[in-house]
Amino acid sequence: MTTNPTSLAESVNLSTQAVIGGQIVDAASGKTFDTRNPATGEVIAQVADCGVEDVDRAVAAARRAVESGPWGAMSPTERRRLMIRYANLIDAHATELATVETLEGGKPITDTSTIDLPETVETIRWHAEAADKIYDQLSPSGPGVVSMIEREPLGVIGAVLPWNFPLLMAAWKIGPILATGNSVVLKPAEQTSMSTLRLAELAIEAGLPDGVVNAVPGFGESVGEPLGRHADVDGLTFTGSTETGRAFLRYSADSNLKRVTLECGGKNPLIVMADADNLDAVADHVATSIFWNGGQNCSSNSRLIVHRSRKDELLELVLRKASEWIVGDPLDPATKIGAIIEEAHLDKILDNISAAQHEGATLALGGNRTREESGGWFVEPTIFDNVAPDMRVASEEVFGPVLAVTSFDQPDEAIELANATKYGLSAAVFTSDVRTAHLASRRIQAGTVTINCYGEGDMTTPFGGYKLSGFGGRDNGLAAHDQYTQPKTIWLDLS
Repeated sequence: MTTNPTSLAESVNLSTQAVIGGQIVDAASGKTFDTRNPATGEVIAQVADCGVEDVDRAVAAARRAVESGPWGAMSPTERRRLMIRYANLIDAHATELATVETLEGGKPITDTSTIDLPETVETIRWHAEAADKIYDQLSPSGPGVVSMIEREPLGVIGAVLPWNFPLLMAAWKIGPILATGNSVVLKPAEQTSMSTLRLAELAIEAGLPDGVVNAVPGFGESVGEPLGRHADVDGLTFTGSTETGRAFLRYSADSNLKRVTLECGGKNPLIVMADADNLDAVADHVATSIFWNGGQNCSSNSRLIVHRSRKDELLELVLRKASEWIVGDPLDPATKIGAIIEEAHLDKILDNISAAQHEGATLALGGNRTREESGGWFVEPTIFDNVAPDMRVASEEVFGPVLAVTSFDQPDEAIELANATKYGLSAAVFTSDVRTAHLASRRIQAGTVTINCYGEGDMTTPFGGYKLSGFGGRDNGLAAHDQYTQPKTIWLDLS
């Protein structure tokens, strides 16, 4: 990406209209809402403020695409070719998309251009390649019968997206949804609509049939809830807060029992055993986990659970690493921590910091709002030591660059602390003992457990959570295809 992002920001075309049935349209009501730049607080554009009528139009277009349009009759190989063309077109617009995502989401341009966009493209390519490589089955039902087990697409899928990784999470949904022959209605987060709207426009340019990819911007009550309650939506996938995830389960129960897949919050532990090697490298992983994307990441390890004998040394190293995480203008390539998504969320983070201090945790670093002169919403990297398990900062998801440090004496205590949460999305364990690594990874209640690193796996590995972190399925891997298909038994009696 050779274009200067600052100059590009002044000239990039902003996508602000809905995409329904292959057409770029205003909201039926004509209403719009402001979208703001978190780094300045300034209004960037007015985005279509859609409602029930727009949702109905998008769902109807999506239904036509899979039932009477060319998409439903297309072979998996044809779908694969179109999806690869789509991925290539996204790649060709990577600079534009990365800039829009930085402007609207406050994410550092280095992250959007070197992580989010390449992974978005790769996700769609990966699922495209799987489209014609997953076989149906014959059951061993005896010589007098041919019993076929086929995987059929669900039909119309609603995909409600988060604001922290708008394009990448859209790709996590779009990839398996399209590869399995479904159509999709995307509902972007109201804070970060424009990159998703551009993604839907590119689907038209790539030649995907009308109605296969629709995008309806708006708010939860006017777009999200109608999509969740819609009787002609066959499946709903959501990434976001546990509270909103619960609402989508209620919407399904109150309507047509549509299949619901949820990837929700996390309060993820990073355990450092007494025998962990190379604490300097461990400190790098700790800092990356909590400060990357400003801690606005559901898989961030916001709880550091470290053996008492190693705590002081490791904490000193983490404090030193934190100084490398520069808070600054998201369009500056040197910035490592950008803006918090909106003022309300900044206030929530600062309230959690205040509560931790009030409850007696030791503030070791940061704790303040910064760069106020910019007009934007920024907070310092923050670390609390001597955090008790019952403190709010140890149990509630802050979703910001705030690390809670707790020490332990015995390995069993570390596992108990790790599991002492209502969430179970991810965890990390640092140890030089392979037996400890195996035993701990099996006892920790989380959908992903990494050993001697921070991470989420890759595109081949399912991602989702236990307990209040997830429900109904997984993103990524071939497992993601299962939640967008349904098995059908065809029983042919040969007698």
